[in-house]
Amino acid sequence: MLDSHNRHLLRHLQNTPEASVSELASRAGMTPATAARRLDKLTALGVLKGQHAIIDWKALGYSVEVSLRFTLDKTAPRAFDEFMAEARKVPEVVEIQTFLGRVDVRLSVIARDISHYQTIYRDRILTLPHIADIEALMHVASIKTSEALPI
Repeated sequence: MLDSHNRHLLRHLQNTPEASVSELASRAGMTPATAARRLDKLTALGVLKGQHAIIDWKALGYSVEVSLRFTLDKTAPRAFDEFMAEARKVPEVVEIQTFLGRVDVRLSVIARDISHYQTIYRDRILTLPHIADIEALMHVASIKTSEALPI
């Protein structure tokens, strides 16, 4: 599926997602029509799922990030589904992950400051259904963040 031309094209797309098809084609050493066809095919195959803007929430005044790890009460038959449905409704939840093991779910929550976080925690997080245990981890620093793949 990924020949050397597609890999080259994807590498350039990851490095400069704002580039036009013509620019990507030039960097990948192919015509714009060929690049467009290849990108269309990669999209149709589900390799490319789209492009999106990355907004720095810290620049918008959100200075607190907390990772909350939940163990759910699995005696309730729909505990996961009901928890997820309600967690998705909390606007300050920017990421939801599920796990196998002692921790079932991790939520990444952002807030303007500690006071705002306490309000979110008290009014929105503690009201989520089927919580058996919560562990909060205050985010201190990002050491490495990358969505680029080694292609």
